[in-house]
Amino acid sequence: MDTRFNHRARKSMRGAVRPVTIAIVAVFSLLAVAAWFLIIQPHQELVMDDAGGHPSTPVSTGQAAAPPPANVAAMNLNELLAEARKAMNEHRLLAPSGNNAFEFYLKALEKQPGNPVATDALRETFPFAANSAEQAINGRDFNEAQRQIDLLAKADPANYTLTILRSKLDAQRKLLDREQQQVVDQQKQQQLAAAKAAAEKAAADKAAAEQQKAELAAQTKAPTRAAPSHVPAAAPQGGADSASEAPQAVAQTSAAVLLKAVSPRYPIQAKRANQEGQVVVSYTVDADGNVKNAKVVSSQPRHVFDREAVDAVERWKFTPAMRGGVAVESTGERRIEFKLGGR
Repeated sequence: MDTRFNHRARKSMRGAVRPVTIAIVAVFSLLAVAAWFLIIQPHQELVMDDAGGHPSTPVSTGQAAAPPPANVAAMNLNELLAEARKAMNEHRLLAPSGNNAFEFYLKALEKQPGNPVATDALRETFPFAANSAEQAINGRDFNEAQRQIDLLAKADPANYTLTILRSKLDAQRKLLDREQQQVVDQQKQQQLAAAKAAAEKAAADKAAAEQQKAELAAQTKAPTRAAPSHVPAAAPQGGADSASEAPQAVAQTSAAVLLKAVSPRYPIQAKRANQEGQVVVSYTVDADGNVKNAKVVSSQPRHVFDREAVDAVERWKFTPAMRGGVAVESTGERRIEFKLGGR
């Protein structure tokens, strides 16, 4: 028998088997995938829906949250799981209080410790719920954040995320306390500054009033300019009429009289340094009673009160000097003292 023919026949048969095997494996793979999508997966979803469902991918309904059940304590396990699933779909993970998924799942575990649906749901949704608690912290709703953290601790007390959330909550509380304290301190500083400014203004007004009073008293006591003493040796013709005109002309000759004195402003730097002084100012009173050409004659200390003294004198108002019944210019000189109140 020709062995070469048998060897070629066996080799040809092995080459034909390989494509058939691959085709069979491919068919079985397609059947398995189709069975998963058409039979197994829909069946699992139906079972989970009947038992309360898995919340790993909650679907938003776009509607407002329903009111909480009337009597949660009387609900059985399936009812609690159903309410939890509904809360998950409406994104009520931790809020509102009494009507959220975590509370329903925790009550389900009280009914049946170790319930796999509730246990898996709490574990899978814990990160999302932690984000909700963190948002409450960032929004500075500290009471709500504390409630949510306590609820998370009931679900997984050993989770390290709780430590982070508690640290953030404590830090935000301290930050708010510091900000509130800063506001209080600023208000106190503003009140103190306002009180100090009011006290300084009152002291300045008092000092100005006292200085004006002293100046008016000094002006009142100052002697008037002496009238001319020359009297004609012989009265002009006209008899008694000519004799009466002479005293009238003398009476109409007088010095300028201060009507209105403006108190100088006390320099702020001098007041802060508790510094006092005096300035002698010369000036001219024109025929209208206004002051011009006010100049510093001397001052002690120098250059501290000069400007304020000159500015004040320039605003004084006089009754002009009279000569023969006619207003004329005159000159004067005054010493202006700067003293702090109470001295």
